Amino acid sequence: MYRVGLGFDIHRLEPGRELWLGGVKIPSALGAVAHSDGDVLLHALTDAILGAVGGGDIGERFPDTDPRWKGHASARFVEDAASAARDRGFTLVNIDATVFLQEVKLSPYKQRISERLKEILGAFWPIEGDAVNVKAKTMESCDAVGEGRAVSAQVVVLLASTAR
Repeated sequence: MYRVGLGFDIHRLEPGRELWLGGVKIPSALGAVAHSDGDVLLHALTDAILGAVGGGDIGERFPDTDPRWKGHASARFVEDAASAARDRGFTLVNIDATVFLQEVKLSPYKQRISERLKEILGAFWPIEGDAVNVKAKTMESCDAVGEGRAVSAQVVVLLASTAR
């Protein structure tokens, strides 16, 4: 049995904040406004994994009204989702992720981001060499992302049941 999950996240960008994408700090004059570290890619990945197993969403598990998650590294959220999926008898088949960001070109960072995702998820599942794909797009100056006021990410995951 296979299960597909889709995750999406978006955050405003402001000066004086850090920009984290996929667990990698990206040099930028602007960073995400968020309760946690604002890593839209890891937030979308968390929701995608949870969605695939019917596990709710990131806001239910880690509400932004809970001071415990203030400034927290988003890898913790992915770890929670991966653990829940593994405990329900699922293994990762692949991830396809897209980050939407106008101002910082992500080509130099995509491989590092992919490796970091493999590192985080490798604690829960064996990860095939090409099982994690990271793409970067601009929004061609359209909407808040295209105007440089926001960053967003969309992630699709495919999980397979390990139950026989």
